[in-house]
Amino acid sequence: MKEDNIIQKKSYSFALKIVKLYQLMVKENKEYVLSKQILRCGTSIGENVEEAIEGQSEKDFFAKITIAYKEARETHYWLRLLADTGYIDKETKKNLMGEIDIILKIIGSIQKTMKSKMKS
Repeated sequence: MKEDNIIQKKSYSFALKIVKLYQLMVKENKEYVLSKQILRCGTSIGENVEEAIEGQSEKDFFAKITIAYKEARETHYWLRLLADTGYIDKETKKNLMGEIDIILKIIGSIQKTMKSKMKS
């Protein structure tokens, strides 16, 4: 992991929290469907960031970072749904939503920068 890559660090740290949330939901709630959804998209953000970093071209990087953004949006949706259905408490929602909002802003900024760079 690159020391100075904020999105790489944040997306990995977030994925660890999502794995723990998944484990908790399965163990305490015996919930296997919604928990799989949040696990899949919440960990996919970092995976796509990693692929973007090793992209073969600017176009490849942009495509992967765009997928990471879409996965972050989906994660945002599932967190709201899990909170509104009582699977996660308000504090967990607040913490995870705060993190996913930051991730969305960072990735959105990367996309914007890449768009203008690719036009030049």
